[in-house]
Amino acid sequence: MRIARRSQVPPFAVMEVLAAANARAVAGESVISLCAGQPASGAPSAVRAAAMGLLADGDLGYTEAIGTPALRAALARHYGRWYDVDLDPARVVVTTGSSGAFLLAFLAAFEPGDRVALARPGYPAYRNILTSLGVDVVDLDCGPATGFRPTTAQLAAAHDDAPLAGLVLASPANPTGTMVTGAELDAVVGWCADHGVRLVSDEIYHGITYGDAGRGATAAGRADEGAVVVSSFSKYWGMTGWRLGWLVLPPDLVPPVDALAGNLALCPPALAQHAALAAFTEESYAEADERVRGYAAARDLLLRRVPALGWSVAPPDGAFYLYADVGTDDSVGWCARLLAETGVALTPGTDFDPVDGARWVRLSFAAGEAAVDEALDRIAAWQG
Repeated sequence: MRIARRSQVPPFAVMEVLAAANARAVAGESVISLCAGQPASGAPSAVRAAAMGLLADGDLGYTEAIGTPALRAALARHYGRWYDVDLDPARVVVTTGSSGAFLLAFLAAFEPGDRVALARPGYPAYRNILTSLGVDVVDLDCGPATGFRPTTAQLAAAHDDAPLAGLVLASPANPTGTMVTGAELDAVVGWCADHGVRLVSDEIYHGITYGDAGRGATAAGRADEGAVVVSSFSKYWGMTGWRLGWLVLPPDLVPPVDALAGNLALCPPALAQHAALAAFTEESYAEADERVRGYAAARDLLLRRVPALGWSVAPPDGAFYLYADVGTDDSVGWCARLLAETGVALTPGTDFDPVDGARWVRLSFAAGEAAVDEALDRIAAWQG
């Protein structure tokens, strides 16, 4: 029996590294896992308490396919709080993680054979989901020369080669942590609107930002009502395993996404939806902001110590990653040796950049300042 060609996509290498690190830890070895983008502290206290109450005495049956009205309304109010955007809850769709959001958005917005542009380096699941759907991925080479951000000049050049149907833009980006400013986002939104290109704005790391970046610039409420926004409870609120994300859609995409969602998953996880209402309390916002201050301390420590390692790094404006050129031409082997000889788990850059990633690695500092400090001690000793 045959296996469909659409399934022939690479595995997400970070999960393989994580499995190897976990196996070493189970065997009793001292492991510092800085490979996965997972907040160490988990969901806010109020969310966990709400979930326990729901498990004891709550309605955990099916919800609406695109999420409960209460959660969609709370998300709309969140956009007013963070961005001063008056968002209609009817445009909000709750999804099974941001992964489910990308799948629904890509299915609704793009046809097989469409050309969709991505920044390289970038999150590998964009490429792999699009490829599995028969969409042609167009790389935009976004290295140090562009500040690791795509430019409208790059978009214009790619569009001149053959028309683009879409652009996926992440800010803060994975693996680099780089961000676009509000003015830069306006330029991209305007270019996409002028050329009939659907913008998909990945904003899952909003709220985890440093310096004067604010919460991050959102595509919601900007001039182009055709843009799609993807976000998640996983990062800022630390709710990774709860598998809860959302879309902000233009009105024309809501009905097809609603139909797709009902057929593909029936509804997002009911327990997570009901408990997530507690994420919008003052207590939960304060708890999440305190965690972001912890990420900032770990980031500052990294930026102080990295020069002594001789690494060249992307500027981590947000998220909790450091993307570093470590001076190798085999980042997969480099990371494997590092784990075997020091117990420090990092992710090879080939996961994010199939062209130049052999020189780069990604370090997640979501584990906190103490873990990062110890890992850097081990790496410095290992590098000699």
